[in-house]
Amino acid sequence: MIMGKIIAIANQKGGVGKTTTSVNLAASLGVLEKKVLLIDADPQANATSGLGLDVDSIELGTYQLLEHTKTAEETIIKTSSPNVDLIPAHIDLVAIEIELVDKDDREYMMKKAIRHLKEKYDYILIDCAPSLGLLTLNALTAADSVMIPIHNPELDIEGMVLTMYDSRLRLSNQVVEEVKKHFSEMVFDTIIQRNVRLSEAPSYGESIIKYDASSKGAANYLNLANEVVVKNKETKTSVGPRTIGPIKRPGKRYSVGHRQECR
Repeated sequence: MIMGKIIAIANQKGGVGKTTTSVNLAASLGVLEKKVLLIDADPQANATSGLGLDVDSIELGTYQLLEHTKTAEETIIKTSSPNVDLIPAHIDLVAIEIELVDKDDREYMMKKAIRHLKEKYDYILIDCAPSLGLLTLNALTAADSVMIPIHNPELDIEGMVLTMYDSRLRLSNQVVEEVKKHFSEMVFDTIIQRNVRLSEAPSYGESIIKYDASSKGAANYLNLANEVVVKNKETKTSVGPRTIGPIKRPGKRYSVGHRQECR
């Protein structure tokens, strides 16, 4: 049996598109008929709300998973995105680091809780908190790879994703040029471009794939998902059956001043 892969999506700086990448990469992999589990390991719970869930109604999630008071299976919920399951977060997750600080093997609590899930999922994505505390340390310890470079000789780097790119800005072009110059093979070919529809999707509690599958943002994330699959040399999945229905494209909900070419 081919085992799934755990990828931590982490950055200690907020506002760089970490959660946007987590949610939309998960949705895109689901569209590619991969069975995906997204773990929201950020107390802000933006990945949870980004998949359309009411954060205030969450009773079981990452907190209980790390505390080992509930099994992973008890915390997993289905989402409206095809083939995507979620372990949600709640603001209460901020207290978990205090709960874990005196525990033995506190850095391995997530790894112990989810390692068996690699038999059930093709990809397990962990949306990390924008810090390098115990939450993120647990995610990195559990992961097979991470999408940003972190100095850890035992951790493979999945790759670097350039996000929020705007071709009209000289700075954006300079950043792309410099990153590719210095990191070359580590950088994914796909660049996530700044996009109105991509910015609107979280406000509706939807991934860009569900919100507007024809948008430039959706195309970017589908291309990224394809790159991840190709990089891991997958041709067919061997993890259980999955189903996928037609993608529903909601009516155009343009913001004031939105231009067609921004899609």
